[in-house]
Amino acid sequence: MSNYRTVSSQLWAMANELRGNMDASEYKNYILAFMFYKYLSERQEQYLISNGIIDVKDGQTFNDAYKEQACGSDLKDYIEDISSALGYAIAPDDTWASIVSKIEDSEVKPSDYQTIFSNFNDQAKLNKEATKNFKDVFNDVNLGDSRLGSTTNDRAKSLTRIVKLVDSVNYKSEDGKDILGEIYEYLIGQFAASAGKKGGEFYTPHEVSRIMAKIVTDDVAESDNVFSVYDPTCGSGSLLLTVRSEVPNGNRAGAVKFYGQELNTTTYNLARMNLMMHGVSFQNMSLSNADTLETDWPDGPDAQGVNHPRTFDAVVANPPYSAHWDNADTKLKDARFKDYGKLAPKTKADYAFVLHSLYHLNEDGTMAIVLPHGVLFRGAAEGEIRKNLIEHPGGNRIYAVIGLPSNLFYGAGIPTIVMVLKKKRSSKDILFIDASKEFEKNKNQNRLTEENIEKIFRVYHERKDVPKYAHLASIEEIRQNDYNLNIPRYVDTSDDEEVINLEETIKLLEQDKKEIAELEARIAEELKLLGV
Repeated sequence: MSNYRTVSSQLWAMANELRGNMDASEYKNYILAFMFYKYLSERQEQYLISNGIIDVKDGQTFNDAYKEQACGSDLKDYIEDISSALGYAIAPDDTWASIVSKIEDSEVKPSDYQTIFSNFNDQAKLNKEATKNFKDVFNDVNLGDSRLGSTTNDRAKSLTRIVKLVDSVNYKSEDGKDILGEIYEYLIGQFAASAGKKGGEFYTPHEVSRIMAKIVTDDVAESDNVFSVYDPTCGSGSLLLTVRSEVPNGNRAGAVKFYGQELNTTTYNLARMNLMMHGVSFQNMSLSNADTLETDWPDGPDAQGVNHPRTFDAVVANPPYSAHWDNADTKLKDARFKDYGKLAPKTKADYAFVLHSLYHLNEDGTMAIVLPHGVLFRGAAEGEIRKNLIEHPGGNRIYAVIGLPSNLFYGAGIPTIVMVLKKKRSSKDILFIDASKEFEKNKNQNRLTEENIEKIFRVYHERKDVPKYAHLASIEEIRQNDYNLNIPRYVDTSDDEEVINLEETIKLLEQDKKEIAELEARIAEELKLLGV
C-alpha cells in the first residue's frame, strides 16, 4: 500500500470513530474543511518565509515571529500583501498553529472557531479577483449542529477533537513529497462510498474519470499552450483534476485552466477546496455555483442579451441521470438547444446536458459525458435530438459510445455509457465499445482494473473492430437502424453456438441405432430363456 493510502486509511478509521451518529456525507464538511484551513495556513507560512517577509530568529517558531512582526498598525499591510499574492490572508491569531497552541494550553474557547472562519471570510473580500474562489468556502461548517454536542462547550470539544485528528497526520511522503491532495481525494472517495446515493452526487469513481480524461486528451501534444477544461456538473472537482493528470506536462504551473459549475452549494465548496489543495492557484480556476441548464455559463448573455459563449479544449461531465428540468418552449430559442429540433423531455434532462456541453466545446476539442443507456434508443424528442446530432450540417457529432459495467457509481447500480462527441470530424462513423462484462467485482461496488481501462482506451484510440467487444459502424449502418444507437445492435457479445458437424452426427446416430438393435436382440434372447 502506498504511503498516502496508509495515512489516508488511518485518518479515515479515526474520523469514523469520531463522527459518532453523524451522517458521513455531513461529517465530511467538518474534517475536509479543517484540512483545507490547515493547508491554507501552512501555504501562507511558506509564502511569508520564502519571500523573506517574516524573519524567524534562532529558537523562534514561525508563528511567534509572525505574531511579533505582523501586529498593531502594521498588521493591515501584511494582510493586504498576503491577500494580493495568495487571494486570501490569515491573521497571526487565526493561524492553524495558533489554534493548535490554544488547544494544547487548554485556552481554546467555543467562539474561537466562529472567529477564525468569520475573519477568513472578511479577508477573502480584499482581493477582488480571488473573492469568488474563497468567499463563504467554510459556510458548510455548521458550528451549531446538535449532533456535535448538546451544548456549546460539547460542540467545541468535538471540533477540537477534529482539529487534533487533522493535526496528527503527517502529510508528507517518505521522500518528502506533499501528499495532502491525494489524502484529501481519498477521503472524498471514502465519504462518497459511505454516503450511498448522496455520494454519487459529488464524486465520479476515479477509474471512470481516468477513461474520460484519457479520451479528451488523446490528441493533445506537449506544448506551452494553456489547455482549458470545463465540467458543467463538476461535483467535487475530481474529474477536472484527473484530466490535468493526463495532459502532457499538465502539472506545470498554469498549464491547465479549470472551469466548472455546480448546483449544490456544499459540493461547490468541496470543489473549490479540492482544486486548491491539489495546487491549482485561484488565477487558474473559475468555478460557479448555479444551475447549469438555467444559467448558461461561462459568460452567457451580456446586459443587452447578446450571448458570448466561451469554448474549451475539453468538456467532461457526469450529470445527474434523467433529472427533471424546466423545458419551457422559450428554451427553443436558447443558442444551446435551438439547432436540434426538440428540447429534452421535462423528466429526462440528459440531452439538455449533452447539448449544453457540446455548445461549449471548441472546434478541435473532445467531449466525454456519462449517461444512462436510455439516451441511445429512447424515441420521441430524444430520438429527434439524437438524429440531429448524427445528421448535423457540420458532420456527425457523436464519435464513440462506450458501454460500462453496472454498479460502478455510488448510489446508482444501473449500467451507464460514456458518449464521446467532437465537432471537427474526418468521417461520420461511430465507434461502439461494449466493456460492460469486463470488471473486478468488489464487496459493494464493481471497479475497473488497470487492464480494463487500458483496453478501453486502446480500442478507442485504434478505432477498429474487435470481435465481441467493439464495432466501427458506418453512417449507412446507423441510418438503417433508424438512428437507434443501442450497443447490442452493433456489438454482439453473445456466446457462439457450437458448430454441428453433420457428417459426424449421422455416424453417431447410426452407431446408436446399431447398439440399440443389439441390446434389443440380447433382451429377446434372455426373455426366451425365461419362457416369456
